[in-house]
Amino acid sequence: MTTGALFGSVVAGARDRGGNDPIFALNAEAARRAAAGEAIVNATLGVLMNDDGRLAVMPTVLETLSRSLDATTAGYAPIAGTPAFLRASIADLSAEGAPADLAVATATPGGTGAIYQSVLNFLEPGQSLLTTSYFWGPYREIAAHAGRGTDTFEMFQPGGGFNVGGLQDGLERHISSQGRALVVLNFPCHNPTGYSLTRDEWRSVAERLRHAGERAPVTVLLDCAYLRFGGSASTAWADAVPTMLETTTVAFAWTASKSFAQYGARVGALVALHRDEAERAQITNALGYTCRATWSNCNHLGQRAVSDLLTDPELRRRTHRERQELVDLLGRRIAAFNEAAAAVGLDMPRYDSGFFVTVFSRDAQATATRMREVGVYVVPVSGGVRVALCAVAESEVPRLVDALAEGVRRA
Repeated sequence: MTTGALFGSVVAGARDRGGNDPIFALNAEAARRAAAGEAIVNATLGVLMNDDGRLAVMPTVLETLSRSLDATTAGYAPIAGTPAFLRASIADLSAEGAPADLAVATATPGGTGAIYQSVLNFLEPGQSLLTTSYFWGPYREIAAHAGRGTDTFEMFQPGGGFNVGGLQDGLERHISSQGRALVVLNFPCHNPTGYSLTRDEWRSVAERLRHAGERAPVTVLLDCAYLRFGGSASTAWADAVPTMLETTTVAFAWTASKSFAQYGARVGALVALHRDEAERAQITNALGYTCRATWSNCNHLGQRAVSDLLTDPELRRRTHRERQELVDLLGRRIAAFNEAAAAVGLDMPRYDSGFFVTVFSRDAQATATRMREVGVYVVPVSGGVRVALCAVAESEVPRLVDALAEGVRRA
């Protein structure tokens, strides 16, 4: 028997939130239809699948994880991460061009944790990060949950290519309005567009950032989740780092999720570079404090295994070979997709590598809805639909492209 009023326990700011990510919800719907016997093409979730529909894994990674499981890894890892893992993650990036002597790091639960760390420690409450107009949707949720906002600049020039002028305008706006800037750039293999910056574009970006850093504190966060799938684009940023470091903090959201096909292990790192030793100490302390105040410790087993995979020469050789097989698998799909897309005239950015591509549409929701009607699932984003080619068998590419062309035409 109720004797009094019932009060809502959830605070106003947290009420009526979606409890599930829209991409995972679409994936679940597609999976239910497939389980019921329908022929479904599911291009929603950002995980690499084999052509037989099974999750693509790397045997050496699984063996190393199994071998690393012992009483030691059952215990807590250090708050900021194991020293071996932090050294290994820094070394992995320094091999591509990030100077290790200017770097500090902390372990995070995947790349998502590294983004959260950056938003919380490089922006004041109420300020906003700056990113491209096409962006990974959780940036917005991460920022909002931390009491920060998300602002964008138009990603592409009218004729194609990266809109460096838009970045410069955004930087000026943020410096004028909030006295600092955190720029999040998801290259190579941008999610959701598949675009990768050229070396010339990186040089132009670096010059704008260097100039902005002369006027205010500027941090550029390179979300490099797909670094090992970018081909020649994977190192295009390296020459830009020294220029950016003249005046800015350069940070990397590093993750084992894609590079080692271990999405569920939640092993990542935020690696931050700064020229000043005292400032690096401040960054280290701030990141460690955030670790303790949120997730406390990261996956000890995963850190042990990834450290070994990055530092043991034989494991590195085997892992590189197995990863290259996955890169080649995805490359064949991309080649088939680009050929079919060109034949039907799909409007999309340059797509050479990575898990995703965006096909532009004047009504993304209508396009995605019509595609679901014929059993093909993609994710609507502002201005187009995101296609997770990583999850689509090469044999399904023609059906996928036909559905995209019809969905865009009828939208």
